[in-house]
Amino acid sequence: MSVQDVGVMTPSKGQDYVAGLMAEVKAKNPAEPEFHQAVQEVAESLSLVLERHPEYRAHRILERIIEPERVLMFRVPWLDDQGHVQVNRGFRIEMNSAIGPYKGGLRFHPSVNLGILKFLAFEQVFKNSLTTLPMGGGKGGSDFDPKGKSDNEVMRFCQSFMTELARHIGPDTDVPAGDIGVGGREIGFLFGQYKRLRNEFTGVLTGKGLNWGGSLIRPEATGYGCVYFASEMLKTRKQTLEGKVCLVSGSGNVSQYTVEKLLDLGARPVTLSDSNGFIYDEEGIDREKLAWVMELKNVKRGRIQEYTGKFRKAVYTPLDTRIDYNPLWNIRATCAFPSATQNEINVKDAANLIKNGVTVVAEGANMPSMLEATRAFLEARIMYGPAKAANAGGVATSGLEMSQNSMRLSWTREEVDDRLHKIMIAIHSNCYETAEKYGTPGNLVNGANIAGFLKVADAMLDQGLV
Repeated sequence: MSVQDVGVMTPSKGQDYVAGLMAEVKAKNPAEPEFHQAVQEVAESLSLVLERHPEYRAHRILERIIEPERVLMFRVPWLDDQGHVQVNRGFRIEMNSAIGPYKGGLRFHPSVNLGILKFLAFEQVFKNSLTTLPMGGGKGGSDFDPKGKSDNEVMRFCQSFMTELARHIGPDTDVPAGDIGVGGREIGFLFGQYKRLRNEFTGVLTGKGLNWGGSLIRPEATGYGCVYFASEMLKTRKQTLEGKVCLVSGSGNVSQYTVEKLLDLGARPVTLSDSNGFIYDEEGIDREKLAWVMELKNVKRGRIQEYTGKFRKAVYTPLDTRIDYNPLWNIRATCAFPSATQNEINVKDAANLIKNGVTVVAEGANMPSMLEATRAFLEARIMYGPAKAANAGGVATSGLEMSQNSMRLSWTREEVDDRLHKIMIAIHSNCYETAEKYGTPGNLVNGANIAGFLKVADAMLDQGLV
């Protein structure tokens, strides 16, 4: 199709294009609902761009971004502590390298499948573009569950996983990081095996230990960055986080450091959760309580229910699969930080949040809101920071770790935090201004999708049909 054939897209043409694109995506990628959801959200935003820039459509840029450059899938055999052979499945989706080496986390969780990783890799392309750093998008992982496994079992699995993955990654090719189920322990085992196989010490993984190439602030970065982004959204209405009641889901790395930065900025976080249920502490989760949660989750690997045994005034609510909403999102508050997993907020949860006075939603997890929930937030005109912008602090600091590795330098905590803060300010500013430029002021979903897309699309046009 030539540029002339495309013509100028009217809104109806834009909607027809999105409908046709989605029909094709669903036909080519069956049984991958998360991937369909991620593509739909981006495509709806980009109909605004394709009206003004027919060359992107003529060169099928979006269709090319949707199709991964490379999909790797492999078996991961390992021995458990009883000497039994176990077999898991490993993946790496190398989605797009137009602006830099593939960059994105590894997730170890029983729910991991091709569709979930393709959605995460697709989102990562736009998120990495927004960081202002030269990083392409990728994602990977396995259906292995580290929960309940011994350190030796985790090590044997990681070594087997990296034995295959090492063929496909490198500091200038593909730089994985951690995600759900992949923390400092797992990154250490993975890095050790890569170094052993390749006989080289390079910045091939991020999230490394501080003594062997890691960056200060990297563990904190996603949570800190999400709070910085929320603070920027509030500034547009001349408000701050001081004194605001905040709901936080999850209790892992992102949630912990979201709470820490909220406390730094004078807010009052009152909830945390895990896969079994959530705690509500009306008095607020202070620094002493947060330190206890970090010990519980990072060292003892316990369950959040134990919080109420230590802090008696808190209330624990177990997960109830019979109800079609999450009671955590039905508590009176001003700010919400969904930081657990994808699609944790449905349309009923969104309605409850709005009804209970929430005016800020900043997403710490990847795509935690279903499409209908996202639309509800936008219709209510609340301050809504989508994940690809609000949680970009983690991968931004991974990029800073890559820079330090390349220069064989280590920056101070203050220097990394300052760079992270400036990156989050720049991401918000870019999303905010792009939303205005394309006629949807305040809609940071459109702003993030369009700003992230433009940089990648222009690079793809420059590099030809590859």
